[in-house]
Amino acid sequence: MAQIAFILLCHKDPEGIIRQAERLTAAGDCMAIHFDARADAAHYRRIREALKNNPGVAFAGKRVRCGWGEWSLVQATLNALETAVSAFPQATHFYMLSGDCMAIKTAEYVHAFLDAEDVDYIESFDFFRSDWIRTGMKEDRLIYRHIFNERRHRRLFYASHGLQRKLGLSRKIPQDLQIMIGSQWWCLRRRTIEWILEFTRARRDVMRFFRTTWIPDETFFQTLVRHLVPESEIRSRALTFLMFSDYGMPVTFYNDHYDLLLSQDFLFARKISPEARELKRRLGDLYAQRGVTFSISNEGRHLYGFLTGRGREGRRFAPRFWERESTIGRGRELMIVVCKKWHVAKRLAERIRQATNLPAIDYLFDEENTPLPDLGGIERTLGKRTRHRRALMRMLFDHHESDRLLICMDPDNMELFRDFYSDRARVRLLEVECTFSDEYLIGHAMRVGLAGESTPGEILKNLLPTIRYDMAFESERIRDAAFPRHYRIHQNASVEENAAPLAAFLDIPPEKAREIAATDYLFAD
Repeated sequence: MAQIAFILLCHKDPEGIIRQAERLTAAGDCMAIHFDARADAAHYRRIREALKNNPGVAFAGKRVRCGWGEWSLVQATLNALETAVSAFPQATHFYMLSGDCMAIKTAEYVHAFLDAEDVDYIESFDFFRSDWIRTGMKEDRLIYRHIFNERRHRRLFYASHGLQRKLGLSRKIPQDLQIMIGSQWWCLRRRTIEWILEFTRARRDVMRFFRTTWIPDETFFQTLVRHLVPESEIRSRALTFLMFSDYGMPVTFYNDHYDLLLSQDFLFARKISPEARELKRRLGDLYAQRGVTFSISNEGRHLYGFLTGRGREGRRFAPRFWERESTIGRGRELMIVVCKKWHVAKRLAERIRQATNLPAIDYLFDEENTPLPDLGGIERTLGKRTRHRRALMRMLFDHHESDRLLICMDPDNMELFRDFYSDRARVRLLEVECTFSDEYLIGHAMRVGLAGESTPGEILKNLLPTIRYDMAFESERIRDAAFPRHYRIHQNASVEENAAPLAAFLDIPPEKAREIAATDYLFAD
């Protein structure tokens, strides 16, 4: 059975470190601790005194002063690994942790998970081809020498970097290495760790290179594992659940995140808030339990993105000059059916096609696979359709040889509504208002990745009001825009009540509108 040597890098919260070490070693595992040499010496003495009689705990033989983005973090990890390999010969896996991490599964589950496959778990993506780095330096992390810490000596850091660029003092990457990048929270097998330690002693050139790269804890182990281990024995994923905000800051978990954390397909999570005492207590109790079954839904990151994005308006790039000047065409009439329940709008569009012979296209700005004619490539992706929407619509009018065209759109496309209404064409909008049962909202959450089949009921219960409000907000936003020629029909209205706005929207006789409104299956879920 797997036995884990946890590699713990920490710099604060001595009481939390002590509890973490006691909890993890009580399950039969072991731990090597590196406590930052820059941190409070009294805290380090407190940890050593409390754990001195625990045979499952060892301390890195040499402590270093750690700084974010520096080689010192890698050196601290290597020092702790050397200690762990020597002190715990029975350890089969080495798992990187920080003081802010906690297990979100039982020890029984963790060991069974690691026993299931003889592989290493480490995020490892191509440094240059992947989009893992979203902002800031990329190639410059590697090809220039970074001696100063960007956070402590910001002016020196950027002055040194700028001078090297000006003088052309770039350097080459070691030729036999493909630089990889990923999360520093990995779990590696003993054989892999031994290979890495041997490599560090044999390849001084590689060590010199990484010592002056920027943020090497995201590249050093990721690169060496790919260099030393067959690809079939690597799973390019972390086993520690973490999320980052839009601003690149780690998301912190609190007491009410317990059910969410347990349902993620990970073994540990960071960062747990120091104030989340109830969450820490519950997770600590959970780790020692046996026979616990976990329902994995893994919706955490989708859910976080959904909730944090609610209050934010996106900014689109400045339109190209030809896009600003393009027009659907004076004298043409674009009719937009807006509905959150796509199947209802599609039925209505089909019924309108049958009754009026009007060209009608389903959710062309929302569904990639909406059937469209060949328009020279502009129709192939949602991105192209949205970016060139007026040109696309002009081509669709031309293709159907009609001055009237109906399309279906989701109510969250406010930017497109405004853009179409500013065109020379005449635009009409029909909003189809539907009722949303809890069952429908749950299904919607699953379809868009906010929940899964195994999402705990308590999470769904808390999520439903937010989704319901979000849908109501989209409708209110359309009304607040005060678009002209805006009509509405409602699921609970009578046929007569819906026929009148339908007749005005489509500019058809009332009896024809009544025939469409009387479609008995129109609003069925």
